[in-house]
Amino acid sequence: MKCPYCQSNETKVVDKRETEDLAVTRRRRECLSCEKRFTTYERVETSNITIIKKDGRREEFDRDKVKKGLLRACEKRPVTAEDIEKTLNALEAYLRSQETTEIPSKKIGHFLVKQVKKLDKVAYIRFASVYHEFEDLTTFKNELEKLIKKK
Repeated sequence: MKCPYCQSNETKVVDKRETEDLAVTRRRRECLSCEKRFTTYERVETSNITIIKKDGRREEFDRDKVKKGLLRACEKRPVTAEDIEKTLNALEAYLRSQETTEIPSKKIGHFLVKQVKKLDKVAYIRFASVYHEFEDLTTFKNELEKLIKKK
């Protein structure tokens, strides 16, 4: 494993943990050259998942693209990187459990909206505003009112 700081190939594993669902191995590493620490994640790569977009286009599932969206929604909120990784792992497990490898983007959005709602209500509103494509303040207000009533 190459050190992201000094590019040295000499690193050692300091700590290794499996995620709760055993889908990912997390390794804490230390560079033997610069002595800085970093984390790597190892997961099994299986068949490619194709996402069917709203306009009919198809593109390969991109975990990093989903992660960026989640990070944007959870920015400056009390949501940890571990929470986001768990959400991504749950999404991948969900996608792999489907009968087909071609999955509509709407199905992914629906799954993520429910997951983000469990993490943080403000992050949920941010994420939902993009996913549901709120067109005006009334739609946004209605969603907020639904959220407040459920408390």
